[in-house]
Amino acid sequence: MAQLNNWPWRYWAEHRPQETALLVQQQPISWLMLQQQVDALAADFQQQGVQPACGVALCSKNSYPLLLAYLALLQCGARLLPLNPGLPAAMLARLLPDLNIAFVFSPDSLPTLPAELTILSSTERDVGLWQPVPWQPVPWQPQRLATLTLTSGSSGLPKAAAHSYAGHLACAQGVLQRMDFQPSDSWLLSLPLFHVSGQGIVWRWLTAGAQLVLREMQPLADALAGCTHASLVPTQLWRLLSAPQTEHSLKEVLLGGAMIPVELTRQAEAQGIRCWCGYGLTELASTVCAKRADELPGVGLPLHGGEIRLVEQEVWIRSDSLALGYWYQGALLPVTDAEGWFHTRDRGVMAQGELRIIGRLDNQFFSGGEGIQPEEVERVLLAHPQISQVFIVPLDDPEFGQRPVAVADWAGELSLDLLLNWAQDQLANFQRPIALLALPIELKNGGIKISRHRLQQWAAEQWQPTR
Repeated sequence: MAQLNNWPWRYWAEHRPQETALLVQQQPISWLMLQQQVDALAADFQQQGVQPACGVALCSKNSYPLLLAYLALLQCGARLLPLNPGLPAAMLARLLPDLNIAFVFSPDSLPTLPAELTILSSTERDVGLWQPVPWQPVPWQPQRLATLTLTSGSSGLPKAAAHSYAGHLACAQGVLQRMDFQPSDSWLLSLPLFHVSGQGIVWRWLTAGAQLVLREMQPLADALAGCTHASLVPTQLWRLLSAPQTEHSLKEVLLGGAMIPVELTRQAEAQGIRCWCGYGLTELASTVCAKRADELPGVGLPLHGGEIRLVEQEVWIRSDSLALGYWYQGALLPVTDAEGWFHTRDRGVMAQGELRIIGRLDNQFFSGGEGIQPEEVERVLLAHPQISQVFIVPLDDPEFGQRPVAVADWAGELSLDLLLNWAQDQLANFQRPIALLALPIELKNGGIKISRHRLQQWAAEQWQPTR
């Protein structure tokens, strides 16, 4: 991996100007052309008032114009906040003023945003007709604050984890010391840039000087055509493997977002796809532990530059990829304790020489005085041959306090009785779900993480107990 001493796209434009940097649909774009396009867009933004350290929101689904704006705004030295275009207007009205956002850019129609934001525009240019334009250089400073990425916000408004360029690069370098991603390889941008995992793909591409593939609004199998690498959740890989007569060029896949069934990785490896499972957090710029998938339920050991500690089963992490802080009202609030440890709120143990994540401390609930960790029950049920995805959520019960309900994706005919008979010797009585509900399409959330809170609300509306 190169030692970058310039903006990464400019570094590769200098060292490999005519090599392919991107495939947009099927059209190749060289590193030199990419640099020219980024320079032109950065000049546009500078003329509209974007200065170093000013806050800019980037709001859209993935597209080539969105990626160009991401790189151009970074090159302007902006403090960049990629936003989910599906966030409610009421949340944005409460959130954005505290994040000191002055500008917003979107290639698409904008959601309802606070009126005081200045909307940035870009000059329309045909690919291939871009010419070098004057751009006021902002020096490459790896320790500069680069991005704000929103956390899940499971306990209220999301926080904005502030990462430096060095933090993003440290995460990418750690992953690439495990996975084999060469300059001739290509990684599909399959996850949104407003999610830390999507940005992780971009920074691995920039670190390796390889190829990034953008294909909008295509079925996954079509989008992956010619790609050697991808970041997927297990359900996406299941669908890809089960598609009839699907040829692929995949060499390696980084899996995350849910527990990974052993049978899934067996089938993938049989088709020549090396599977890696990762453990990551927004505050760590994406992946922090990774290993080649095997029969064990752990997530491996920390990437280079990281270390872990278990304190009363809570996972604590120190890493070169750790956020600078949480940005709030013009200042960075600490993400770590006084010794630099980030307290993840994940329960974990060291087992068979690797870290195993038991589940979120926040997810545990009690039924009749017994503690239930949903992820432990899910791990058992996920081994059922018909189930591809399952969640255990608590429902209020006047006698027990709360009871577990299973919400799942499954193939064929499956009833609660059949499932419980299959799991009879693997679950304690208090862990056995009292209902089995089919996971609704509207809650699948586009392939990142499904909200347990929304699942719990939906299950409470669906389930009618027999009295």
